Amino acid sequence: MIVSQEVLDLYNVEDKDEFAEQMRSRSKHTLIEALEIEYVELTPDRVVMTMPVGPKTRQPAGILHGGASVALAETVASIATVINIDPEKFNPVGMEINANHIRSKTDGVVNATATPFHKGRTTMVWDIKITDEDGQLICISRCTMAVIAKR
Repeated sequence: MIVSQEVLDLYNVEDKDEFAEQMRSRSKHTLIEALEIEYVELTPDRVVMTMPVGPKTRQPAGILHGGASVALAETVASIATVINIDPEKFNPVGMEINANHIRSKTDGVVNATATPFHKGRTTMVWDIKITDEDGQLICISRCTMAVIAKR
């Protein structure tokens, strides 16, 4: 996993492997684990995650379920938001998401890349592109995240 120094500093972690393990541990017993979503790159302006296309993520017609693509898109936007806020004080929550499914996929892996349209104090808006192993566009999405103070 690629992790920027800015992200390590925000979490007060010196070792990238330690941080990677913390992120994987936080994903236990969540949709991230159930869909086998993996972390690839974490920087303040680019987050990349992967998800296998298989029985867990296919619809009955045998192609990648649009809901699985949307779950991946919101996951990558959530992680992108959380690494841009103080995680001790704030939580990211999804406010709105849309997706356009461009191409079908029956197996393999899809890659989701989130880049910011807007990074504000109370909201962030992310552009997410989901591609296959050959870089073919599978889905485009925009996700608006709220930054909520912890109670």
